[in-house]
Amino acid sequence: MKRRKSLFLHLSNIRLLAKKFALVLLFLSAFALMLVNKTDTAIIEKTSSWATDVISPIVDILVVPARSIAGVYDYLKELKQIHTENDSLRKENAYLLQIKDKALALEVENRILAGMLNYIVPPEAKFVTARVVAEEGDAFSHSIVAYTGDNSNIRKGQVVLSDRGVVGRIEQVGRFYSKIILITDINSKIPVMVERTRVRGILTGNNTPTPKMDFIPLEAELTVGDRVVTSGVAGVFPVGLPIGKISSIEKNNVKITTFTNLERLEYVRIVDFGLLEQQ
Repeated sequence: MKRRKSLFLHLSNIRLLAKKFALVLLFLSAFALMLVNKTDTAIIEKTSSWATDVISPIVDILVVPARSIAGVYDYLKELKQIHTENDSLRKENAYLLQIKDKALALEVENRILAGMLNYIVPPEAKFVTARVVAEEGDAFSHSIVAYTGDNSNIRKGQVVLSDRGVVGRIEQVGRFYSKIILITDINSKIPVMVERTRVRGILTGNNTPTPKMDFIPLEAELTVGDRVVTSGVAGVFPVGLPIGKISSIEKNNVKITTFTNLERLEYVRIVDFGLLEQQ
């Protein structure tokens, strides 16, 4: 027991001496550093410069991965932004293309309607402009269907015109739609004449784009290119409406090329010249 107690006291004395020695050593170190700092600043500066030269490359090397990661992050962020902008531009471009298509369609429609205004309807005549909605072309008939709306003034037999000449006549009248028999239909027969020589005949449809002119006098003087117009005979069509021009003459087979392309009709004008009321 006595031996343990004396050992404990001996260790306590050693610890106390160590603490005192540490305090003295710390004080001397601080004093030495202060003395060196005051007496030789060149040593401190050289040491600092050397530390800077050694540590700076290490810091640069360590910073490279961080810079790379930051660069990749910025690149991915820009890619996402570009993708978003491209998607927005694609949608905007598709919308603009739709507007362009609508504008072109309206431009064509306005041009067609403006062309139809070139034909001056006589003061006593009344007319309705109608849109073509269907075609009925086969080996037995050439006709179209137009939307005439709820119009009580549309009647069978009325003349149908385009911006360039005669198209046909009303064949059937419905509540909202009317059937128009074209001048190329095999059942169509229109009294016509050659504008230059006043030679008369009958324009007969044959279900082809080039109807023929029948019942022409043998001594008639005809030339390719002569204009053919309505003669006004029989009181169905008024006189002077343009039909087409002579495209070929082979004995009694005189073919007429119509002024209007009957295969590309979009709008027609249904004209009431008042002739039906006189019959």
